[in-house]
Amino acid sequence: MSDDQKVVDALDEEWQSIIDLCAGLTEAEWKTETECPGWSVQDNVAHLIGIESVIMGRPPPDHTPPDLPHVKNDIGKSNEVWVDARRARPGPEVLDEFREVAGERIATLRGMSDDDFSAESWTPAGPGTVRDLLPFRIFDSWAHEQDMRRALSKPGHLDGPAAELSLGRLTGALPFVVGKKVKPPDGATVVFDWDGNTTAITMDGGRAKPLDPAPTEPTVRLTMDTDTLVRLGMGRGDSAEILGAGKVGFDGDEELGRRIVGDMNFLF
Repeated sequence: MSDDQKVVDALDEEWQSIIDLCAGLTEAEWKTETECPGWSVQDNVAHLIGIESVIMGRPPPDHTPPDLPHVKNDIGKSNEVWVDARRARPGPEVLDEFREVAGERIATLRGMSDDDFSAESWTPAGPGTVRDLLPFRIFDSWAHEQDMRRALSKPGHLDGPAAELSLGRLTGALPFVVGKKVKPPDGATVVFDWDGNTTAITMDGGRAKPLDPAPTEPTVRLTMDTDTLVRLGMGRGDSAEILGAGKVGFDGDEELGRRIVGDMNFLF
């Protein structure tokens, strides 16, 4: 199996996890609000339908959403066309559509050649290839799955290929958070501990660099569970409320640690 098809496997696994999560939800659960601003559980699934439909070349619905406070830019307006057009539908109907769209997309990807994966494509980070786009689709889908799980009080899918890729993207952004956003002085060391995992960073020449092994007495150590790491990295919830609830522990320079928590959202 090629590396490309392993990524397709991870995307397939991610979408099946969403289908399994949503199968059997009550209509009230479908309409439960999530921490993704303005979106219910159903809206998150509708968003995934919309993104994959655009990639597949399907036309958008002939629909004009009302002005909504959570829509901040043109991308948000485009997303909302697909989402709002499905808001009045029963949740299971939206899930059936997601099954169909996901199935067709995976079938297409299964039949692609190396040249197909190398073809030019839009990505959230700018021009790239289909190969570049797929990890973004896994990450976006997993992020919205976690939004839904949190709203439904059904935690899970924190391991496996899709979760590992997504958590890797989160932890891979921590040097950017520390070095570019917080900018502690050279020599400062920061350790993130979450559920038995560790990421250590040091400042050197004005840049944040990975540090291995992690120091036993860093400038600051931040301790949290995986869900808190995900919420902070994805800008879910309010960082001050998360701190107030005692979700993050500090050892060392607490003022620096609090600044880091306040700047952990790396999504654009």
